[in-house]
Amino acid sequence: MIVCSCNVLSDGAVRDCLNGGPACPRTPAQVYACLGCSPKCGRCARTIRAIMRNALEGAALDAAHGGSHACNTGCASGCSLGKVQTAGEGIAA
Repeated sequence: MIVCSCNVLSDGAVRDCLNGGPACPRTPAQVYACLGCSPKCGRCARTIRAIMRNALEGAALDAAHGGSHACNTGCASGCSLGKVQTAGEGIAA
């Protein structure tokens, strides 16, 4: 599904750039940069943020249940991969 018509970004492309570790994008702006573009109208920022939240919360749940997430169960609650920027902190809310 296309989530950004200005840059023709799909939900799959957004999820693909959400890798674990320190290089993982934490904001929609970082997702755009990871995908080699920049925000145009900003209408997709909420959708990108929702995709990030769902993907990263899923990774934290996997970690809590012995999944392949980089963090172990002991650090999952404090893991920065679970912290997604809120609408008030981002671009075009």
